[in-house]
Amino acid sequence: MNQQKTNNWYPALAKAVEQIDQRSVSEERREVLQVLIDYIQKKVDEGQPIHLNFICTHNSRRSQFSQVWAQTAADRYGVSAHCYSGGVEVTAFNERAVASIERSGFQVSSVGEGNPKYTITHSESGNQILAFSKLFDDPVNTADQFAAIMTCSHADDNCPFIPGTEQRIPVRYEDPKAFDDTPKEVEMYDERSHQIASEMFYVFSQIKS
Repeated sequence: MNQQKTNNWYPALAKAVEQIDQRSVSEERREVLQVLIDYIQKKVDEGQPIHLNFICTHNSRRSQFSQVWAQTAADRYGVSAHCYSGGVEVTAFNERAVASIERSGFQVSSVGEGNPKYTITHSESGNQILAFSKLFDDPVNTADQFAAIMTCSHADDNCPFIPGTEQRIPVRYEDPKAFDDTPKEVEMYDERSHQIASEMFYVFSQIKS
């Protein structure tokens, strides 16, 4: 796939992506991500829709980062993918994670309290990403057949069966929650967000039309 230029993205986001592009994905992580690449490539080759559901226990941090950056990466590289997220419990899209997304340059608006629904965009003309904490089988995750990308070990270990899953793919990340209310909170939330961004950009850059 040809890389989509980011010059029509919000300037702060385009600048953040330039920095993210300087990161490298280790060989070990590339092996982990290859399963996801193969799933997406097979769908492209067969002309089938691509539905990716990123799942973590509370659908509050890692799975939300993954949904946002995967959809952004798909848009960047011209892959027609639909990215969702969900959990095994409903909490809220953690405000620290939302703040990290905003620091990266996305435009974010919200409606509601307790478990607000966020609309996230990378450009004036870009697709809107709907983000809020929900169960993995919430009606908003409309696909009947999808890949379940397990972003945390707890959800992976405690969800032996996910209805509608064509393939279960573990792509685990460390939880930035460990740094809540510490001097490193902002740094570590941004680090996790940008690690996920770098890996999702790598995944979609490997897809061939």
